[in-house]
Amino acid sequence: MARKKEVYKIKPLNENKKNIISALIDEYDIQTAEDIQEALKDLLGGTIKTMMESEMDEHLGYDRYERSDSSNYRNGTKSKKVRSSYGEFEIDVPQDRNGSFEPQIVKKRQKDISEIDQKIISMYARGMTTSQISEQIEEIYGFECSEGFISDVTDKILQEIDDWQKRPLEEVYPVMYIDAVHFSVREDNIVKKLAAYVIIGIDCNGMKSVISLQIGENESSKYWLGVLNELKNRGVKDVMVICADGLTGIKEAIQTAFPMAEYQRCIVHMVRNTLRHVYYKDMKTFAADLKKIYLAPTEKAGFENMQEVAEKWSGKYPAAMKRWEDNWDVICPIFKFSSTVRKAIYTTNAIESLNSTYKRLNSQRSVFPSDKALLKALYLSTLQATKKWTQKVRNWGTIMGEFSIMYPNRIPDNY
Repeated sequence: MARKKEVYKIKPLNENKKNIISALIDEYDIQTAEDIQEALKDLLGGTIKTMMESEMDEHLGYDRYERSDSSNYRNGTKSKKVRSSYGEFEIDVPQDRNGSFEPQIVKKRQKDISEIDQKIISMYARGMTTSQISEQIEEIYGFECSEGFISDVTDKILQEIDDWQKRPLEEVYPVMYIDAVHFSVREDNIVKKLAAYVIIGIDCNGMKSVISLQIGENESSKYWLGVLNELKNRGVKDVMVICADGLTGIKEAIQTAFPMAEYQRCIVHMVRNTLRHVYYKDMKTFAADLKKIYLAPTEKAGFENMQEVAEKWSGKYPAAMKRWEDNWDVICPIFKFSSTVRKAIYTTNAIESLNSTYKRLNSQRSVFPSDKALLKALYLSTLQATKKWTQKVRNWGTIMGEFSIMYPNRIPDNY
């Protein structure tokens, strides 16, 4: 059951608070909610100024009007514009002769006291464009944020992305999933399609994580070999099962990079691609027939069921089952496992959930202004989506038991 959002309860006003409110109303001639905002902005600025003066007193070791033999002393103020939750305003920052004063309430190079950077990044992660963010910031906080400023803010995470993409990985992943989502990106005033390739790994502890996120243009065995070799360079030594759709060149690349890994065609994609051109009225029956294939007790029974399904629907959908027949060698590895392990391999909830997050980006933006903008949005969306990945894969003990038998001497002893 969804948790109810906590509602802030206004505490009873004591006499002192009533007097302060009364004085505020008189001092600022408050008539509207906007007047309250302006009053709070003014009070915030005054409070910051007072606190900075106190910080300067402590820094110098004497109050403003005290005499001192110190060689350092107050040297006027410097105006500084800051952004806040109440809008944009100027503050007067005290200066000292030696230039050694380091204010803490608003630091030297701090231009924002409303955590606006994090708010911008959060909105960017939800798929909003720079122009949409600019409009929202101005509407909510009352100051302008140019699209260039917003782009600069989000560019701060590029180094973070680079570090994330290069981080060390586990030596062994029993299962990996590879998938692709396509986006429109503008380059030199030409809109082209780029694919975001995401790799999810399940480690020996049963925890899943996104271990690679790449933006590519042309799939090929050379491209995929480069991606898989990068995983090896980051520490991956062995993978038991790699589950992917029919990505061009992926099979040959897996055989070269991880020759002991089994390439398993993604059952979810196989079913989806088969049903794509099936009439709605036939979809439920056809889907039930496909289940007879991948839920069959043995490979032999699965192959026979596939032939029966192909014969049954060949009159109405002559090419529907060709994909299954042509790819049987990379569909059949799943039959060696129990139903519990099979379900863990073909039920790709994690990658489907992640892809739905990525696809929401497509609904927010028809075209990304650059591949860099796409990468930033994908990375931030990935962080948001994977926050919930805190539990082991269900029945992981059973799964690892079977893997240790199927793939002897390949599971590290410390697991």
